[in-house]
Amino acid sequence: MPTFRGWAAIGAAGALFVLWFAFGEDLLLALAAFLLAATIGGTVYVRLSGPKVSLSRTINPEQVHEGDRALVDLSVASRRKVYRLRIEDRVHGLGSATFVADRVSAGDALAGRYEVQCRPRGVYVVGPSRVSVTDPLGFAEATSLVGSVDRLVVYPKVEDLTGVPTGRGQDQTISTSRANFWHTSGEDFYTLRAYQQGDDLRKIHWPSSARHDELMIKQLEMPWQSRAFIVLDPRVEPHVSAESFEQAVIGTASVLRHLFQSGYTPTIWAGTGNGTTVGDAAAYQVAMEELATIAPQRSIDLRRLVGKLRRSGMAGGVLVMVTGAPDEDDLAAFQLLSQDFYRTVVLSVGPGDNEEMLGFARAGALVVRTTPNGSWTEPWRYAMEHGWSIASAG
Repeated sequence: MPTFRGWAAIGAAGALFVLWFAFGEDLLLALAAFLLAATIGGTVYVRLSGPKVSLSRTINPEQVHEGDRALVDLSVASRRKVYRLRIEDRVHGLGSATFVADRVSAGDALAGRYEVQCRPRGVYVVGPSRVSVTDPLGFAEATSLVGSVDRLVVYPKVEDLTGVPTGRGQDQTISTSRANFWHTSGEDFYTLRAYQQGDDLRKIHWPSSARHDELMIKQLEMPWQSRAFIVLDPRVEPHVSAESFEQAVIGTASVLRHLFQSGYTPTIWAGTGNGTTVGDAAAYQVAMEELATIAPQRSIDLRRLVGKLRRSGMAGGVLVMVTGAPDEDDLAAFQLLSQDFYRTVVLSVGPGDNEEMLGFARAGALVVRTTPNGSWTEPWRYAMEHGWSIASAG
């Protein structure tokens, strides 16, 4: 189709034709005919010789944390000679980059690179690229979409935490300041449960599946002291602002990474299913992607969901609950879950103490508190170093 210059040429040709009609000057008619013919010829040219290019894209890294930068490399090869090649590559929701080459011969290889500022968290679609060429005079343009569609996953921002909740060793009657943790699950048979999408098919217990007429999974016992359960309250009600909820997500992601790197096998729950157990790098990416896309929800019955969750058998060494300014539902959910854990920690984004915060403390929880624009690093460190010296047993 004609470009802006092409439409200008058509307009100029019309004006010249009017002047020729008024003054009878043949040169004006010739110039009008030339502009019109050049525009038509350019349109035919680009339609017949449109952009015949191949494009590949590399994103490094494909998973980043909020605030980090990602590099996108483009490699382009043209199968024919083209003029004024223009490539626009878009990261939908974050921006786009445009590259222009005045003339590209057949077989030429082009390379381009641009940087993406990854903020806010989320999953972003990259591509396909919009490629356009024009005729030599720039009167007409042909455009097509080329290349693949890729993903850029922006995890929540994470903060470096130090210190872990003290747990018990192999003997559950003895408390140790440093337990032996490991990522792998135990070898002892624990229970049977119904198959859920994503379960390892190798763990199907076929005799029980035949008896129950549905797929049953063998659930192996996880080492007691290596378990951690992280609960993110997904409700909007405890938060006074969007910044408060984002701070809670940052706290959840920071604790998840810290406990996983410290040897725990954490399970994270944010309102759906039975949670995601993080036992390896692949599961860690799945959990972080869930946090990348989570949004606050309204009208959730937190007590009912937590009651159902507890019946699934979740128990172990450490319970971490993350919320805003806690309310009665938070306290009730905590009291229900904390019965099955040895250590309990509550992360709160709020201005100060309320009755629910005091209820957490009376129940033996270690409370780590920050503000919507604050940080978790120092409150967490202080709590790990001093908290349980004055807190009662959970």
